[in-house]
Amino acid sequence: MMALKNKINQLADAYFEDTVSIRRHLHRYPELSFEEFETSKFIQKKLTDYGIPFKGGVIETGVVALIEGKNPSTKCIALRADIDALPILEKNEVSYASTNKGVMHACGHDFHTASLLGVGRILNDLKTEWEGSVKLIFQPGEEKLPGGASLMIQEGVLENPTVDKIIGQHVSPELDCGVIGMKAGKFMASTDEIYIDVIGKGGHAALPKGNINPIVIAAELITNLYDCFNRETEHENVFSIGAIEGGTAGNIVPDRIHLQGTFRALDKTFRKRAHSIIQEVCDHVTQHSGGRVELNIVKGYPFLKNDKTYTEHCFEYAGKYMGQDNVIPIQKRMTAEDFAYYSHYVPSCFYRIGVGATNGSRRYLHNAEFDIDENALRHSIGLMSWLAINS
Repeated sequence: MMALKNKINQLADAYFEDTVSIRRHLHRYPELSFEEFETSKFIQKKLTDYGIPFKGGVIETGVVALIEGKNPSTKCIALRADIDALPILEKNEVSYASTNKGVMHACGHDFHTASLLGVGRILNDLKTEWEGSVKLIFQPGEEKLPGGASLMIQEGVLENPTVDKIIGQHVSPELDCGVIGMKAGKFMASTDEIYIDVIGKGGHAALPKGNINPIVIAAELITNLYDCFNRETEHENVFSIGAIEGGTAGNIVPDRIHLQGTFRALDKTFRKRAHSIIQEVCDHVTQHSGGRVELNIVKGYPFLKNDKTYTEHCFEYAGKYMGQDNVIPIQKRMTAEDFAYYSHYVPSCFYRIGVGATNGSRRYLHNAEFDIDENALRHSIGLMSWLAINS
């Protein structure tokens, strides 16, 4: 085992600069969800260069590669990276800043993709020294419903060969470079998009008689919804309204106000009940107002559950690779991830890898100035290779 670990370390060091170069290329040319055509071509070229067989065109831009070790039919471990970027205008002044105006890898998917290519390279070099098969999943559309993971599963990505376990990772600027965070059990929340149209009767603001002001109704509705979910202590949840649109001037009562929000939960039964609660609150508020509400709840990703036994196994082996002090337990999160779909099909371990500079500098996710300590790529390609071999 130590000999194999040393070989992985040596290859991680040898391929580190190339992996950084790949990450910077991907960062320079980001593409939005389900539009990752050039990204997909780039991934396929790299896999070809590495001599790794693959299938492209999975839900158009997805790529799936398969590396066979000794006795390849004994097990199949899947490793997943997401490849899409966000609609954010980058503010970083770096040589690898986005050249696609208004699109940016502000969630680290460039890191995830570059890392998985590096892992594939290491595993392919050592394929005579480990058992089973490893499937590399380069998945589009993590940032946009219905989520590329759900579509890849429909396309059979967990079959032929059947995936026994799956690993994924996400960059974490909250953690120092060189630190790994893991959580067994429920780890990340489900997510639903909430759209509410509040409809009243517009008119002159100084002549309120005859008007039904949808802004007043919306204010009461928002307050009641927040109160309702804030009082819920039995089930962890987050309800939030993030956008209010409507009206044109202070002296004009509009006919309609549009609200957009999100709902997060860690329990599927309560999640379903919460949808009914939102409708009930909408109905109650409009009963005495004279207005009406049109509610649309778009169901998003399920909660992400890390298999307890498998995650504890990965925690142990990550400690053997990174050093026990550098692998820490972390808390559940109310953020969401479409990797969650995989976790409801096969035993999963989704962990967070520290990319925060050790001097305390932090560039946070979904921010126009997000960036990483690229030294984390050396840890990333080595650790995921090690976990795949020892799964």
